[in-house]
Formats: sequence, structure tokens, C-alpha cells
Amino acid sequence: MQHDEIRKVGWLSRIVRRTILAIYRLRGWKIDGGLPRHLKKYVIAGAPHTSNWDFVFFTGATHEEGIKPNFMGKHTLFTGIMKNFMLDMGGIPIDRRKSTNATEQVAAEFAARDELALVIACEGTRKSDGKWRSGFYHIARAANVPIVPAFADNANLIVSFGPPMLPTGNYGEDLLKI
Repeated sequence: MQHDEIRKVGWLSRIVRRTILAIYRLRGWKIDGGLPRHLKKYVIAGAPHTSNWDFVFFTGATHEEGIKPNFMGKHTLFTGIMKNFMLDMGGIPIDRRKSTNATEQVAAEFAARDELALVIACEGTRKSDGKWRSGFYHIARAANVPIVPAFADNANLIVSFGPPMLPTGNYGEDLLKI
């Protein structure tokens, strides 16, 4: 029974990914600049984060580029039948009750995998105060992976990817480059 559940969930996640890509294309979104093909591990720092549709458009853009994106989620979302679906969609469960913080947990995921493209909303929430949260930066630094800046231009339906940048440890200076 367990094997059948996993197979069905895998099938469902493929349908969801294809639906996301279809919505992305039907809406007319385009890509300016591309994701780095030569890199196997990096953090995609996406902005702005104004609605739940941002997930659809950034996921569509990464799939359009041939990349399976990963994202972080509260560990309680990864239970029961949802566990396999969330993992297959690229989810990384984060347990905020653990003694290790989210940065350490995600850095460990980067160390354990051969490939990982982690999408993080820089603003951290849909109700932005105009300031970026620094989590994406600290994760990239702890994992020793580059940051690929990404911007969704909702007015012109364009997702732009900037060049990868390895964080130096000087958050203020690096943020200006991003």
C-alpha cells in the first residue's frame, strides 16, 4: 500500500508542476537572463513577494529553465500522504523546535545533496515592510553556495535572473551587488 501511495503522489506532483508551467506560459511570462547551468547548488533570492501567485511564477520560471526548484516549509506540512507530495515538489522540511536553526538545517541539506536550487523570498512575507530579510544570505553563506538574484516584474510579466554571487560575509556590500 505504501508503494502505491508514493506512486500516486509522484503522479500528482507531476500534474501540479505541469499545471504551474502551463499557467506560467498561458499568462505570457518570459525570462530575462537565465539560471546558471554550470552550477549545481545555489540560492535563488526572489523578490518581490506580493501574493501566493509569486510561487507559481517563480516555479514556472525555474521549470522553464529546466530546473526543479526547492523550497523550505514548516515540518508539519510534511506528514502523512502530504509528506511524499511536498518532498516530490522540492520541499525541505524545517523543524523550528530543533536546537539547530533553519540556516543550519538548510546548510546541511546543501551538504547532503549533489544538486539543490533553493528559492527563497527575500522579503520573507507577502506583507512586506520594504526590507529584505537576511535569511537567504546566511543560508548561502553557511552552505558556501552562490546567490542568484531573481526579480518578478509583474507589470511586464518578466522574471529576471541576475548573475550568481558568492557571499563574502559583508552583508551590506553584498546586498548592494544583489
